Amino acid sequence: MKKITLRAGKERSLLKRHPWVFESSIARGGGDSGETVRVESADGAFLCWAAFSPQSQIRLRAWSFDEAERIDAAFFKRRIEQAVAMRMRLAIASDAWRLVHGEADGLPGLVVDRYGDTLVAQFGSSGAERWKGAIADALLTATGLTRLYERSDAQAREWEGLPAQTGWLRGEGETALTIREHDWRLTLDVAEGHKTGYYLDQRDSRRRFADAVRQYGIKSVLNCFSYTGGFSVAALAGGASEVVSVDSSGPALERAKAHVELNGFDASRHQAWDADVNATLRRCLQEGRRFDAIVLDPPKFAPTAAHAERAARAYKDINRLAFMLLNDGGLLYTFSCSGGISPDLFHKIVAGAGLDAGVDGYIVERLSAAADHPQTVCFPEGDYMKGLGLLKR
Repeated sequence: MKKITLRAGKERSLLKRHPWVFESSIARGGGDSGETVRVESADGAFLCWAAFSPQSQIRLRAWSFDEAERIDAAFFKRRIEQAVAMRMRLAIASDAWRLVHGEADGLPGLVVDRYGDTLVAQFGSSGAERWKGAIADALLTATGLTRLYERSDAQAREWEGLPAQTGWLRGEGETALTIREHDWRLTLDVAEGHKTGYYLDQRDSRRRFADAVRQYGIKSVLNCFSYTGGFSVAALAGGASEVVSVDSSGPALERAKAHVELNGFDASRHQAWDADVNATLRRCLQEGRRFDAIVLDPPKFAPTAAHAERAARAYKDINRLAFMLLNDGGLLYTFSCSGGISPDLFHKIVAGAGLDAGVDGYIVERLSAAADHPQTVCFPEGDYMKGLGLLKR
């Protein structure tokens, strides 16, 4: 077993069970890509077993802090069984959910989503890649399923020095699927959709938005960065009479229109605008158009804290415009999925946007990822999704 020794004082994060060690913290030692290594403090004390990544700035990702634990196929079987058991305790109103959520489930770099009878996995770290076969076997054993599709095409693979890989790992068949979410049906393609096929982390927020539309008597809704129209379906389910989906992807908007009809809503209540969101917000403002509710669910503007300043300007601008486009008493559901933007900073950005727009808002909800995308007390970086529900004053 190869050994990594940390610089003096750099063991503190591991002692607090944070699973990452950066390159600058290592005094000596190394290993092959994804190899399990023993990590010790400068005085030789055991700290953890970790996967070594020779190219990533996150040089070590901890598998276990138990010196007696072996990192083998049985280890991954146990961890995956624990993750599945946790989801079985949740009241998930869907047949699609996050099955493994990386560091939160003690499996750094591994993301697995279930869509009905199909699993989709992303192996985003050298350690997860090295154990891919054992992980795949454990996933099918724990779930009783036979189909596992790989979507290892996220940017994290580049940082690890790993090539993108997609395709069936186990089983075969159609990649186009239909899932149930709350009382709705939604479609996706695990081979082509964003992330592993769909944004499961917003499931609870979509339900809460439908309830808010009903509660506040919302009639007109502008859904920005709509993708395939999850929030648009929610708005219609809540009783909105006019919903506009805005996205720069024509295929996504076609699927959004199909979702409206699939769920039995009158297609005349929904419009799909293939357009840039920022330009659309400005055009609506110039035309004097107003809405009772606006959803802002943009892509990741700040993947790390280093991008936070530039991202903050982008978030502030779209929120400022949204405030100005809302009718008095209107509802704004605004989100950031950027790990580099903390909840406190996002609150400040939205507050600044309101100030620039000359309006204030009541915070009626604080929103986060659904419970099957868990956060843990030892890994604050897992708190990536944050959102606010506001009523314009």
